[in-house]
Amino acid sequence: MSVDLGILLLRMLFGAAIAAHGAQKVFGWFGGYGLKGTGGFFESLGFRPGVLFASAAGLGELVGGLLLVLGLLTPLGGAAVLGTMLVAMFSVHLGKGFFASNNGIEMPLLYGAAALSLMFTGGGGYSLDAMLRLGWMNHPVVVAGVLGLTVISAALTLALRSQAQATTNP
Repeated sequence: MSVDLGILLLRMLFGAAIAAHGAQKVFGWFGGYGLKGTGGFFESLGFRPGVLFASAAGLGELVGGLLLVLGLLTPLGGAAVLGTMLVAMFSVHLGKGFFASNNGIEMPLLYGAAALSLMFTGGGGYSLDAMLRLGWMNHPVVVAGVLGLTVISAALTLALRSQAQATTNP
């Protein structure tokens, strides 16, 4: 019971926070810039078209966070968040050290670690996954496959950025 309660608390707190972070990008809620403003920032990072990449990042956080809150398709929710955090780490934060005070990788690394952990633990006993008997999704082979696809999709996203930068910077 205490493990299930711990997973529930982590899912609820982390999932809600990351979903709100996504809502900043997608809707401009909670002081966010919305798709247009976030898209402009993404363009400055070499992600073109910026609104498309901002939509993908925002929806990954928003939908992934909501899936985690609900404990529904938990490995997929965790993967959506993890993929977004991997791209953020490598495109924005990596060269700036560790700590968030210097815009380092600390926060996306911790968010990614929480998402990755939830991919492996699943939603726990107090989740829609448990209620709907979706425990098969927590099988190590399924989680490993989802994790592999997540890493590949993050790498492809970063490769598209590199391509966009190469074409605009001769």
